[in-house]
Amino acid sequence: MATFAYEALNAAGKPQKGTVDASTNDEAVQKIRSQGFFPTSVREQKAKKQAEKDAAKPAAKKKKRGGGGGIGRVSPKLLTLFTRQLSTLQDAGLPLLRSLQILEGQQKPGLMKNILQGVCDEVEGGSSLSEAMSKFPRAFNRLFVKMVNAGEIGGVLDIILQRLSEFMEKAQRLKRKIRGAMVYPIVVVSIAVLILSGIMIFIIPKFEEIFTDFGVKLPAITLWLMNTSRWVAGNVPGQQVPGFVFVLTGPFILWIGLKLIRKAEVGRAVTDWCMLKIPVFGSLIRKSSIARFTRTLGTLISAGVPILEAINITKETSGNYVYEKALGNVHDSIREGESFAGPLRESKTCDAIVVNMIDVGEETGELDGMLLKIADNYDEEVDEQVEALVSLLEPIMVVVLGGMVGTIVVAMFMPMVAMIESLQGGGK
Repeated sequence: MATFAYEALNAAGKPQKGTVDASTNDEAVQKIRSQGFFPTSVREQKAKKQAEKDAAKPAAKKKKRGGGGGIGRVSPKLLTLFTRQLSTLQDAGLPLLRSLQILEGQQKPGLMKNILQGVCDEVEGGSSLSEAMSKFPRAFNRLFVKMVNAGEIGGVLDIILQRLSEFMEKAQRLKRKIRGAMVYPIVVVSIAVLILSGIMIFIIPKFEEIFTDFGVKLPAITLWLMNTSRWVAGNVPGQQVPGFVFVLTGPFILWIGLKLIRKAEVGRAVTDWCMLKIPVFGSLIRKSSIARFTRTLGTLISAGVPILEAINITKETSGNYVYEKALGNVHDSIREGESFAGPLRESKTCDAIVVNMIDVGEETGELDGMLLKIADNYDEEVDEQVEALVSLLEPIMVVVLGGMVGTIVVAMFMPMVAMIESLQGGGK
């Protein structure tokens, strides 16, 4: 009979640690649950001789494969592919370590390969997969680790990995659609800004010289255009930096400024609240946030993660302070023995239909299924709204750009008409 060390949550959601004697991992899990605890980590303790043997191994040998070296984070696309492949190998019945070694061998040299080497070493040394992954947060976040841990405890790692890969694929699909919708307007606006800057710097000054030579009285719109042209070209007396520098670097300065503001909790709260209030885009952000947190929470609960811990993980990965705050209130409510739907309804962050579906899910014991249905519905709504937005952007941008070009044409031709009329009058 072996000794198993465990970490668990009691009925109040507080963490507990201890050991139990059992013949197998499944028997240990049953004994822990019979004590009224929900196990989150169960692993066999190494025998004393084995521990001494491991400690005697040269440090160089343990570190020979590196593990985790590199810069940045593993891309979501690469991580999703790895999760899908690991799920397939586990479903086929291959041993875990062998599956990890196969996937590590397929990786190109880089951060992911180094991390998988480290995971293989940890698993080979006796760690569970979730414990090994938790040591490499640049690839496996808390959501990923907790779901893997739930799969290990329940003996359904292949199913959990499949659900996790599906979750990640849907999240990536949604991100691609939103980013794809923004590519067209960004490209068009960038080209338009470059062309207009060129007109202001090279074309408008030529017209200004002509008007000055003929002494034509310029209308207000032409004077405004001339002053703008001087500012863009840097010809204003006392001007240190040409205006086109601000025009070209402005978006990057705003982006960096926004990042710095969001470093503080107050700044993140204000910016997230403001983004939800932006016409059209605010609705898109709200629906995508609801789809994200309901899918995350539904996936965690269906994987067997305790609801209080699942809500905490969802709160940390929600991506929006407003929904993070609402989920914090939900967590406190459930811990006090109250409902999920109540504080969510009071927060007014979700539509009534979302709250009602969650309420029904609580009553019927199908909360995870209801959350996933909500996520599917909102994913469809986001897709439809993105398509509608893309179809509207093209005519709107044509009108805006046409108005800008038209303003320049009118501002330039009004003095030319006056100049032609004066020349005709002088000829008579």
